[in-house]
Amino acid sequence: MAIVAHLDLDAFFAAVEELENPELRRRALVVGGDPRSRGVVATANYVARQFGIHSAMSCAEALRRCPEAVFVRPRHTLYREYSAEVWTAIREVVPVVERTGLDEGYLDLTPLAADFGRARALAEAVRTSVRAATSLSCSLGVAPTKVVAKVASDRRKPGGITVVPAGTEAAFLAPFPVRVLPGVGPRAEERLHAAGIVTIGGLGVLSDLDLRAILPGQVGRLLRDRALGIDPRGLELTSERISISVEETFERDLRERDLLHAELRRMADRLGEYLQRDGLSARTVTTKLRYADFSIRSRSASLPVGIDDAERIGELACSLLDRGLRDRPGALRLVGVGVSGLSGYRQLTLEEAS
Repeated sequence: MAIVAHLDLDAFFAAVEELENPELRRRALVVGGDPRSRGVVATANYVARQFGIHSAMSCAEALRRCPEAVFVRPRHTLYREYSAEVWTAIREVVPVVERTGLDEGYLDLTPLAADFGRARALAEAVRTSVRAATSLSCSLGVAPTKVVAKVASDRRKPGGITVVPAGTEAAFLAPFPVRVLPGVGPRAEERLHAAGIVTIGGLGVLSDLDLRAILPGQVGRLLRDRALGIDPRGLELTSERISISVEETFERDLRERDLLHAELRRMADRLGEYLQRDGLSARTVTTKLRYADFSIRSRSASLPVGIDDAERIGELACSLLDRGLRDRPGALRLVGVGVSGLSGYRQLTLEEAS
Protein backbone atom coordinates (compact mmCIF):
# COMPACT_ATOMS: atom_id res chain seq x y z
CA MET A 1 0.00 0.00 0.00
CA ALA A 2 1.38 3.38 -1.03
CA ILE A 3 1.29 6.30 1.37
CA VAL A 4 2.21 9.74 0.04
CA ALA A 5 2.12 13.19 1.59
CA HIS A 6 1.75 16.56 -0.09
CA LEU A 7 3.47 19.40 1.75
CA ASP A 8 2.60 23.06 1.20
CA LEU A 9 4.33 25.93 2.97
CA ASP A 10 1.73 28.36 4.31
CA ALA A 11 1.68 31.76 2.56
CA PHE A 12 5.37 31.15 1.85
CA PHE A 13 6.55 34.48 0.41
CA ALA A 14 4.62 36.46 3.02
CA ALA A 15 5.84 34.17 5.82
CA VAL A 16 9.47 34.77 4.80
CA GLU A 17 8.90 38.53 4.77
CA GLU A 18 7.41 38.27 8.27
CA LEU A 19 10.49 36.40 9.46
CA GLU A 20 12.70 39.12 8.00
CA ASN A 21 10.57 41.84 9.57
CA PRO A 22 8.50 40.53 12.52
CA GLU A 23 6.53 43.80 12.74
CA LEU A 24 4.71 42.74 9.56
CA ARG A 25 3.03 39.84 11.36
CA ARG A 26 0.42 42.18 12.82
CA ARG A 27 -0.19 43.97 9.51
CA ALA A 28 -2.05 43.02 6.39
CA LEU A 29 0.89 42.08 4.16
CA VAL A 30 0.76 41.71 0.38
CA VAL A 31 3.71 40.42 -1.63
CA GLY A 32 3.35 41.59 -5.22
CA GLY A 33 3.60 44.59 -7.48
CA ASP A 34 2.92 48.30 -7.03
CA PRO A 35 -0.71 48.90 -5.94
CA ARG A 36 -0.63 52.29 -7.69
CA SER A 37 0.35 50.62 -10.92
CA ARG A 38 -0.63 47.33 -12.53
CA GLY A 39 0.94 44.83 -10.17
CA VAL A 40 -0.58 41.51 -9.18
CA VAL A 41 -0.69 39.85 -5.74
CA ALA A 42 1.78 36.96 -5.51
CA THR A 43 0.63 35.99 -2.03
CA ALA A 44 -0.82 37.59 1.08
CA ASN A 45 -0.48 36.80 4.77
CA TYR A 46 -3.44 35.55 6.75
CA VAL A 47 -4.23 39.00 8.15
CA ALA A 48 -4.64 40.30 4.59
CA ARG A 49 -6.73 37.29 3.62
CA GLN A 50 -9.32 38.33 6.16
CA PHE A 51 -10.04 41.25 3.83
CA GLY A 52 -10.57 38.89 0.89
CA ILE A 53 -7.14 39.51 -0.61
CA HIS A 54 -5.73 36.53 -2.50
CA SER A 55 -3.10 35.60 -5.07
CA ALA A 56 -3.64 36.72 -8.69
CA MET A 57 -5.81 39.66 -7.54
CA SER A 58 -4.70 43.05 -8.80
CA CYS A 59 -2.74 44.97 -6.19
CA ALA A 60 -4.99 47.96 -6.82
CA GLU A 61 -8.00 45.88 -5.74
CA ALA A 62 -6.07 44.62 -2.72
CA LEU A 63 -5.36 48.21 -1.71
CA ARG A 64 -9.02 49.10 -2.15
CA ARG A 65 -10.04 46.25 0.13
CA CYS A 66 -7.46 47.13 2.76
CA PRO A 67 -6.04 50.67 2.52
CA GLU A 68 -3.75 49.95 5.49
CA ALA A 69 -2.07 46.97 3.82
CA VAL A 70 1.70 46.85 3.47
CA PHE A 71 2.95 45.99 -0.02
CA VAL A 72 6.41 44.53 -0.65
CA ARG A 73 8.02 43.40 -3.87
CA PRO A 74 8.96 39.69 -4.14
CA ARG A 75 12.53 38.76 -3.26
CA HIS A 76 12.96 35.48 -5.08
CA THR A 77 16.61 34.98 -4.20
CA LEU A 78 15.72 35.16 -0.52
CA TYR A 79 12.80 32.76 -0.98
CA ARG A 80 15.04 30.23 -2.71
CA GLU A 81 17.41 30.34 0.24
CA TYR A 82 14.61 29.61 2.70
CA SER A 83 13.25 26.90 0.41
CA ALA A 84 16.60 25.14 0.33
CA GLU A 85 16.65 25.10 4.14
CA VAL A 86 13.11 23.72 4.26
CA TRP A 87 13.82 20.83 1.91
CA THR A 88 17.05 19.98 3.69
CA ALA A 89 15.04 19.70 6.92
CA ILE A 90 12.38 17.57 5.23
CA ARG A 91 14.92 15.13 3.82
CA GLU A 92 16.31 14.53 7.28
CA VAL A 93 12.94 12.95 8.14
CA VAL A 94 11.76 11.66 4.74
CA PRO A 95 14.60 11.07 2.27
CA VAL A 96 12.47 10.49 -0.85
CA VAL A 97 10.75 13.64 -2.08
CA GLU A 98 9.53 15.25 -5.28
CA ARG A 99 9.71 19.04 -5.22
CA THR A 100 7.10 20.65 -7.44
CA GLY A 101 7.94 24.22 -6.48
CA LEU A 102 9.81 26.30 -3.95
CA ASP A 103 7.01 25.86 -1.44
CA GLU A 104 5.42 22.50 -2.17
CA GLY A 105 6.12 18.91 -3.07
CA TYR A 106 5.37 15.24 -2.40
CA LEU A 107 6.93 12.94 0.19
CA ASP A 108 7.07 9.15 -0.11
CA LEU A 109 6.07 7.80 3.30
CA THR A 110 5.63 4.20 2.13
CA PRO A 111 9.04 2.86 3.24
CA LEU A 112 8.76 4.58 6.63
CA ALA A 113 5.13 4.08 7.69
CA ALA A 114 3.35 0.72 7.85
CA ASP A 115 -0.07 2.32 8.29
CA PHE A 116 -1.80 5.70 8.28
CA GLY A 117 -1.45 6.16 12.02
CA ARG A 118 2.31 6.01 11.70
CA ALA A 119 2.10 8.18 8.59
CA ARG A 120 0.40 10.92 10.63
CA ALA A 121 3.18 10.76 13.21
CA LEU A 122 5.71 11.05 10.41
CA ALA A 123 3.91 14.07 8.96
CA GLU A 124 3.96 15.66 12.40
CA ALA A 125 7.71 15.04 12.59
CA VAL A 126 8.18 16.73 9.20
CA ARG A 127 6.12 19.73 10.31
CA THR A 128 8.16 20.01 13.50
CA SER A 129 11.45 19.72 11.62
CA VAL A 130 10.50 22.49 9.18
CA ARG A 131 9.42 24.74 12.04
CA ALA A 132 12.61 24.08 14.00
CA ALA A 133 14.90 24.71 11.02
CA THR A 134 13.21 27.78 9.57
CA SER A 135 10.34 28.95 11.83
CA LEU A 136 8.05 28.45 8.83
CA SER A 137 4.67 26.76 8.98
CA CYS A 138 3.56 24.02 6.58
CA SER A 139 0.39 22.02 5.96
CA LEU A 140 0.36 18.38 4.91
CA GLY A 141 -2.10 16.00 3.34
CA VAL A 142 -1.52 12.26 3.71
CA ALA A 143 -3.27 9.78 1.41
CA PRO A 144 -2.73 6.72 -0.80
CA THR A 145 -2.42 8.85 -3.96
CA LYS A 146 -0.93 12.17 -5.03
CA VAL A 147 -4.21 13.72 -6.16
CA VAL A 148 -5.93 13.09 -2.82
CA ALA A 149 -2.89 14.21 -0.82
CA LYS A 150 -2.80 17.47 -2.83
CA VAL A 151 -6.44 18.26 -2.04
CA ALA A 152 -6.00 17.20 1.60
CA SER A 153 -3.03 19.51 2.22
CA ASP A 154 -5.26 22.54 1.68
CA ARG A 155 -7.98 21.52 4.12
CA ARG A 156 -6.50 22.68 7.44
CA LYS A 157 -4.36 25.68 6.65
CA PRO A 158 -2.29 27.04 8.20
CA GLY A 159 -0.22 24.37 9.87
CA GLY A 160 -2.69 21.49 9.76
CA ILE A 161 -2.41 17.82 8.84
CA THR A 162 -5.20 15.95 7.07
CA VAL A 163 -5.03 12.16 6.74
CA VAL A 164 -7.21 10.29 4.24
CA PRO A 165 -6.85 6.53 4.86
CA ALA A 166 -7.11 3.98 2.05
CA GLY A 167 -10.69 3.25 1.13
CA THR A 168 -12.01 6.68 2.05
CA GLU A 169 -10.62 8.67 -0.87
CA ALA A 170 -13.83 9.06 -2.90
CA ALA A 171 -15.91 9.96 0.15
CA PHE A 172 -13.34 12.57 1.20
CA LEU A 173 -13.28 14.22 -2.24
CA ALA A 174 -17.01 14.02 -2.98
CA PRO A 175 -18.28 17.21 -1.24
CA PHE A 176 -15.71 19.60 -2.72
CA PRO A 177 -16.37 21.82 -5.77
CA VAL A 178 -15.10 20.30 -9.01
CA ARG A 179 -12.54 23.09 -9.43
CA VAL A 180 -10.70 21.85 -6.33
CA LEU A 181 -9.74 18.66 -8.20
CA PRO A 182 -6.26 18.95 -9.76
CA GLY A 183 -6.64 18.97 -13.54
CA VAL A 184 -10.04 20.69 -13.66
CA GLY A 185 -9.43 24.06 -15.27
CA PRO A 186 -11.87 26.86 -16.14
CA ARG A 187 -13.09 25.22 -19.36
CA ALA A 188 -13.72 21.82 -17.79
CA GLU A 189 -15.42 23.50 -14.83
CA GLU A 190 -17.68 25.44 -17.20
CA ARG A 191 -18.69 22.29 -19.07
CA LEU A 192 -19.35 20.38 -15.87
CA HIS A 193 -21.42 23.20 -14.40
CA ALA A 194 -23.44 23.44 -17.62
CA ALA A 195 -24.27 19.75 -17.18
CA GLY A 196 -25.27 20.29 -13.56
CA ILE A 197 -22.10 18.74 -12.10
CA VAL A 198 -20.81 21.01 -9.33
CA THR A 199 -19.07 18.60 -6.92
CA ILE A 200 -16.26 16.12 -7.29
CA GLY A 201 -18.66 13.40 -6.19
CA GLY A 202 -20.96 14.25 -9.09
CA LEU A 203 -18.07 13.90 -11.51
CA GLY A 204 -17.06 10.55 -10.01
CA VAL A 205 -20.42 8.88 -10.67
CA LEU A 206 -20.81 9.97 -14.30
CA SER A 207 -21.51 7.12 -16.70
CA ASP A 208 -19.24 6.59 -19.70
CA LEU A 209 -21.96 7.97 -22.00
CA ASP A 210 -22.51 11.13 -19.96
CA LEU A 211 -18.78 11.62 -19.47
CA ARG A 212 -18.10 11.50 -23.22
CA ALA A 213 -20.77 14.13 -23.81
CA ILE A 214 -19.26 16.53 -21.27
CA LEU A 215 -15.51 15.84 -21.30
CA PRO A 216 -14.65 13.78 -24.37
CA GLY A 217 -11.46 11.76 -24.73
CA GLN A 218 -8.86 10.70 -22.23
CA VAL A 219 -9.15 13.87 -20.16
CA GLY A 220 -12.65 12.99 -19.05
CA ARG A 221 -11.68 9.49 -17.94
CA LEU A 222 -8.60 10.81 -16.17
CA LEU A 223 -10.63 13.36 -14.21
CA ARG A 224 -13.30 10.85 -13.31
CA ASP A 225 -10.61 8.51 -11.97
CA ARG A 226 -9.15 11.35 -9.93
CA ALA A 227 -12.61 12.19 -8.60
CA LEU A 228 -12.67 8.66 -7.19
CA GLY A 229 -9.19 9.06 -5.72
CA ILE A 230 -7.57 6.88 -8.38
CA ASP A 231 -4.15 8.18 -9.39
CA PRO A 232 -1.40 5.79 -10.52
CA ARG A 233 1.33 8.42 -10.58
CA GLY A 234 4.34 7.81 -8.41
CA LEU A 235 6.84 10.40 -7.26
CA GLU A 236 9.07 11.78 -10.01
CA LEU A 237 12.49 11.22 -8.59
CA THR A 238 14.78 11.54 -11.59
CA SER A 239 14.62 15.33 -11.51
CA GLU A 240 13.00 17.99 -9.41
CA ARG A 241 10.32 19.79 -11.39
CA ILE A 242 11.32 23.30 -10.46
CA SER A 243 11.29 26.18 -12.88
CA ILE A 244 12.76 29.66 -12.58
CA SER A 245 10.92 32.58 -14.09
CA VAL A 246 10.95 36.36 -14.27
CA GLU A 247 8.08 38.56 -15.44
CA GLU A 248 7.23 42.24 -15.61
CA THR A 249 3.93 44.15 -15.75
CA PHE A 250 4.30 47.35 -17.76
CA GLU A 251 3.14 50.84 -16.85
CA ARG A 252 1.39 50.92 -20.23
CA ASP A 253 0.53 48.22 -22.74
CA LEU A 254 3.42 47.69 -25.15
CA ARG A 255 3.29 46.96 -28.87
CA GLU A 256 6.81 48.01 -29.84
CA ARG A 257 8.72 44.86 -30.67
CA ASP A 258 12.14 46.35 -29.88
CA LEU A 259 11.01 47.35 -26.37
CA LEU A 260 9.51 43.92 -25.75
CA HIS A 261 12.71 42.25 -26.93
CA ALA A 262 14.79 44.48 -24.67
CA GLU A 263 12.64 43.49 -21.67
CA LEU A 264 13.00 39.80 -22.49
CA ARG A 265 16.77 40.04 -22.84
CA ARG A 266 17.00 41.83 -19.50
CA MET A 267 15.02 39.01 -17.89
CA ALA A 268 17.20 36.44 -19.63
CA ASP A 269 20.27 38.06 -18.09
CA ARG A 270 18.77 37.53 -14.62
CA LEU A 271 17.91 33.91 -15.42
CA GLY A 272 21.41 33.26 -16.70
CA GLU A 273 22.82 34.64 -13.43
CA TYR A 274 20.53 32.37 -11.39
CA LEU A 275 21.48 29.28 -13.38
CA GLN A 276 25.22 29.89 -13.35
CA ARG A 277 25.24 30.80 -9.65
CA ASP A 278 23.45 27.56 -8.73
CA GLY A 279 25.37 25.38 -11.20
CA LEU A 280 22.23 24.58 -13.19
CA SER A 281 21.29 24.34 -16.83
CA ALA A 282 17.82 24.36 -18.40
CA ARG A 283 16.44 22.44 -21.36
CA THR A 284 13.21 24.39 -21.84
CA VAL A 285 12.66 28.13 -22.31
CA THR A 286 9.16 29.59 -22.06
CA THR A 287 7.92 33.06 -22.91
CA LYS A 288 4.71 34.27 -21.27
CA LEU A 289 2.48 36.92 -22.84
CA ARG A 290 -0.41 38.64 -21.08
CA TYR A 291 -2.58 40.80 -23.31
CA ALA A 292 -4.52 43.96 -22.50
CA ASP A 293 -7.66 41.90 -21.85
CA PHE A 294 -5.72 39.82 -19.25
CA SER A 295 -5.71 36.71 -21.44
CA ILE A 296 -2.47 34.73 -21.23
CA ARG A 297 -0.53 32.84 -23.87
CA SER A 298 2.79 31.04 -23.55
CA ARG A 299 5.20 29.55 -26.06
CA SER A 300 7.99 27.10 -25.22
CA ALA A 301 11.04 25.61 -26.88
CA SER A 302 12.91 22.53 -25.64
CA LEU A 303 16.55 21.82 -26.44
CA PRO A 304 18.47 18.55 -26.72
CA VAL A 305 20.95 19.72 -24.07
CA GLY A 306 20.70 22.16 -21.20
CA ILE A 307 21.90 25.76 -21.42
CA ASP A 308 22.79 28.43 -18.88
CA ASP A 309 23.81 31.18 -21.31
CA ALA A 310 21.79 34.39 -20.95
CA GLU A 311 22.29 35.43 -24.56
CA ARG A 312 20.94 32.12 -25.88
CA ILE A 313 18.00 32.24 -23.46
CA GLY A 314 17.27 35.79 -24.65
CA GLU A 315 17.37 34.77 -28.32
CA LEU A 316 14.94 31.94 -27.72
CA ALA A 317 12.66 34.12 -25.59
CA CYS A 318 12.46 36.79 -28.30
CA SER A 319 11.79 34.20 -30.98
CA LEU A 320 9.01 32.69 -28.89
CA LEU A 321 7.47 36.11 -28.33
CA ASP A 322 7.49 36.77 -32.07
CA ARG A 323 5.81 33.41 -32.63
CA GLY A 324 3.17 34.19 -30.04
CA LEU A 325 2.42 37.58 -31.57
CA ARG A 326 2.11 36.02 -35.02
CA ASP A 327 -0.48 33.65 -33.62
CA ARG A 328 -2.29 36.45 -31.80
CA PRO A 329 -1.26 40.08 -32.43
CA GLY A 330 -1.97 42.71 -29.81
CA ALA A 331 -0.55 44.98 -27.13
CA LEU A 332 0.92 43.28 -24.07
CA ARG A 333 0.56 44.32 -20.43
CA LEU A 334 3.06 41.70 -19.21
CA VAL A 335 5.81 39.48 -20.53
CA GLY A 336 7.82 36.84 -18.73
CA VAL A 337 10.59 34.34 -19.34
CA GLY A 338 10.95 31.02 -17.57
CA VAL A 339 13.35 28.10 -17.74
CA SER A 340 12.59 24.53 -16.70
CA GLY A 341 13.93 21.02 -17.13
CA LEU A 342 16.69 21.98 -14.73
CA SER A 343 19.75 19.86 -14.21
CA GLY A 344 23.01 20.14 -12.36
CA TYR A 345 24.95 19.21 -15.46
CA ARG A 346 25.28 20.57 -18.98
CA GLN A 347 27.07 19.51 -22.13
CA LEU A 348 30.08 21.61 -23.10
CA THR A 349 30.09 23.41 -26.42
CA LEU A 350 32.93 22.73 -28.85
CA GLU A 351 34.52 26.06 -27.92
CA GLU A 352 34.47 25.20 -24.20
CA ALA A 353 35.84 21.71 -24.77
CA SER A 354 38.75 22.87 -26.91
